[in-house]
Amino acid sequence: MALQDYNKKRKFDETSEPKGATKKSKSKLIFVVQRHAASRLHYDFRLEMDGVLKSWAVPKGPSLNPEDKRLAMMVEDHPYDYKDFEGNIPEGNYGAGQVEIWDSGTYEPLDETSKLSDENELLKELKSGSLKFTLHGKKLKGEFALIKMKNAENNAWLLIKHKDKFAKEEYDAEENVAKSSTVSKFLEEKKSPKNVKKKP
Repeated sequence: MALQDYNKKRKFDETSEPKGATKKSKSKLIFVVQRHAASRLHYDFRLEMDGVLKSWAVPKGPSLNPEDKRLAMMVEDHPYDYKDFEGNIPEGNYGAGQVEIWDSGTYEPLDETSKLSDENELLKELKSGSLKFTLHGKKLKGEFALIKMKNAENNAWLLIKHKDKFAKEEYDAEENVAKSSTVSKFLEEKKSPKNVKKKP
């Protein structure tokens, strides 16, 4: 019942988010990063595993700078079809706000010597609290690690870029957002004064 928590939190008669169902890619495992303007702007980092998207909320967004150790809070599993979700989650619903896809692609475990399948190797690493993988995205490329923090909250992890040819000395996810971003437009509209009373 990996998607039980996801389904419990959502009112599917009000939100266009996909209903929780397990599904798998036909070939390579996929990943997706969604930019999400909810009560606070954050990035949702999702890795396909075991028919669902294992998910982490990354407040500052992923980085290509190995010096940046990004806090990543593990949240409930999301359905595979969430990989394509973009749009508005209405007020009064869990995660209310605007969602857009910031990056997506395929990925595989870093350990090439493992005798396990890619998916089983990743599930083993997830359980051990140390995931190491290679991303093939449009923005995120190369080797990364997700490390579970010790002596912290159970769901607190760190997302770290390895030093490789794709690493950068400085990187800000917010500086790599499309000009046509619906999330940026949503945030601008929230800032604009509403129902301002005109002076008589």
